[in-house]
Amino acid sequence: MLNTPEQIRGSKHKQKLLAITMGDAAGIGPEVIVRAFMEEPELLEHCFVVGEVATLRRASQVVHASMRSENPALHALPWPVLQMETQDADETPVNEFPQQCIPVLELRAFDQPVPWGRVSAAAGAMAGECVAWAADAALQGTIAGVVTAPLHKEALSAAGLPWSLYPGHTELLQARAAAFLNQAVQDLPVRMMLASDELRTVLVSIHLSLKDALAAVTKEQILQTLRITHKALSLAWGRAPVIGVAGLNPHAGEGGLFGREELDIIAPAVAQACAEGIQASGPWPPDTVFMRARLNLGHPGEFDVVVAMYHDQGLIPIKYLGLDQGVNVTLGLPIVRTSPDHGTAFDLAGTGRADASSLKAAIRMAKVLAGVALHIGVT
Repeated sequence: MLNTPEQIRGSKHKQKLLAITMGDAAGIGPEVIVRAFMEEPELLEHCFVVGEVATLRRASQVVHASMRSENPALHALPWPVLQMETQDADETPVNEFPQQCIPVLELRAFDQPVPWGRVSAAAGAMAGECVAWAADAALQGTIAGVVTAPLHKEALSAAGLPWSLYPGHTELLQARAAAFLNQAVQDLPVRMMLASDELRTVLVSIHLSLKDALAAVTKEQILQTLRITHKALSLAWGRAPVIGVAGLNPHAGEGGLFGREELDIIAPAVAQACAEGIQASGPWPPDTVFMRARLNLGHPGEFDVVVAMYHDQGLIPIKYLGLDQGVNVTLGLPIVRTSPDHGTAFDLAGTGRADASSLKAAIRMAKVLAGVALHIGVT
């Protein structure tokens, strides 16, 4: 346990910590967390993991072996995984850890190790519990924010109630925040923003079938998305964002020839947003609006962010530009939450080779949004 003076790191200031949830134990989440700690320890200052100690120790072993194969001259031992004192979400975690270790707050342990690369109800339940604890701690102000490693939606569903109620992280966090605020879930609308150094996009709908997503393209949903995007990014940047709105149909409907959603739904929503002082324009053809928004070779795009009509319309451009730097940010929550823009990658789990770049980008963004000190030299 982290409770002896000999273990205490030199830093004595009381900076609130970021919690990194372990994600699905059968996937690459634990491994990318370990790799991030080992590759950029300065960035991981003021961070701790909410997860299971044995799972993180297993991940430390395979990541170290992979790093040894990449660099045979590496003689260091695997980083130790140290268990923090178990505590309630309303208690502020200690923020003084030994150097070159991975501090883990363990809510409970698995009855037996979770096999890599296989859907597991036990892993789904553990992932849900970790997110719930971290959300509660952030809502109560005992931690600075939450960075979530990927969970597996099928495993979350297999875990049964209450976890099967939530299609993913976003809905779970929304429900937790609404309960904390004593509000109905529908009264706390949230949106997913995917961001990289080159492009940002916010989604009108998230985890719906394409048929249901098309039905969700309403004036009210689009206007709500524009309001949430404007408010969240204005607070984060200190200025109003310039928002480009994607159309739904090919060529943005071509004046009604290929569908009337642009004329009857999207354009009126954009006009209402502009009347409220939001800097939005569109609907623009969805096959070109993302290129117009892209920050390319130091040249700013025409838009700070693109509002996309459905999940894949917005995520395909971001992911095509590179999974290693994409960050998922939940807008509309009363807490900071970011996540890497990739999944559990069961095919890579257990190899130690998974790239931690997207997780590190998510940690970096969370620190900026939460006001957590970034170590000098880390950009």
